[in-house]
Amino acid sequence: MTLPIEPPVAPMLAKAVKGLPAQDGTLLYEPKWDGFRCIIFRDGDEVYLGSRNERPFTRYFPELVEAARRELPDRVVVDGEIVLRQGQVLDFDALQQRIHPAASRVKLLAERTPASFIAFDLLALGDDNLMETPFRRRRELLAGLFGEAGEPGGSVRLTPITDDAALAGRWFETFEGAGLDGIVVKPGDLPYEPDRRTMFKVKHERTADVVVAGYREHKKGPIVGSLLLGLYDDTGRLHHVGVAASFPMTRRAELIEEVKPYLTDLATHPWGAWMTPAAEAGGEQAPGGPRRPGSNVSRWNAKKDLSFVPLRPELVMEVAYDHMEGERFRHTAQFRRWRPDRTPESCTYEQLERPISYDLDDILAG
Repeated sequence: MTLPIEPPVAPMLAKAVKGLPAQDGTLLYEPKWDGFRCIIFRDGDEVYLGSRNERPFTRYFPELVEAARRELPDRVVVDGEIVLRQGQVLDFDALQQRIHPAASRVKLLAERTPASFIAFDLLALGDDNLMETPFRRRRELLAGLFGEAGEPGGSVRLTPITDDAALAGRWFETFEGAGLDGIVVKPGDLPYEPDRRTMFKVKHERTADVVVAGYREHKKGPIVGSLLLGLYDDTGRLHHVGVAASFPMTRRAELIEEVKPYLTDLATHPWGAWMTPAAEAGGEQAPGGPRRPGSNVSRWNAKKDLSFVPLRPELVMEVAYDHMEGERFRHTAQFRRWRPDRTPESCTYEQLERPISYDLDDILAG
């Protein structure tokens, strides 16, 4: 490639804030897309899809390589998000399945569950490096690239944007129903600063009471790495819904002592079947993360052991979470407090707030 900016480039990031920053006339607001952050580099027929960790996505999304050739200018660098939609909502679980080591599987999934790219920043166009250009001007240039590419049916779409804080607040409340998870706030005079948290993000936070049904040990020794969380459905089945993992090291050691009285064995545990050869062979999802068929490790990290220490499902804790992805917390839940006043059986899906349904095409239409 002979672009003015060449890969890899670490994307510019956002720091979390509790509410929408006060509008001072210089801020711009965008929906926060729930997918894989990606920077597309195109130089003629050469296309490179860079990830947040600066390793390429190119082999996993051949349909986006073709879309970039078809829908973007010959020489361009565009920042955005790879998303996968099922109907009129985003499906992050299906998107995760696209990261697969087998080329035949990648080809099949590209045909069955094609991804889209949501563009929200422009780093280079032709021979011009735009990283020092204020964001407001970069956005104007980016919008100028979109004709048919921004129409329904295109694989490369332009994210909506507004300078109206009240409208952004309404987006925050309504767009979650389509699978979006907040608002990104960008100063209009901001240059593009790779790997720096110079933007802001406002995400949903809710609380739920959950059952603690196991833990995984920390990589540094016999202390708690993460607590495995569960919720009951209306048939009385305990589902694994995610983990709580953000604890100081001293707290991790204390947690080992607190959960010790609840140690049990897999034979009597609700999730014991996940550790059987039949579950392994079937590729069922193990508590704590995704599992490959015949393996007890994550497909995201081949060295990460997903086995767990079972606990009697009697402890209840309150956690904060942003939103659900299917039956699970989309991100790591945050410990708030123990709830000795709650019974495990009362920790059901019924307590969870359901977002208003919203149509992705309506969002992308601006």
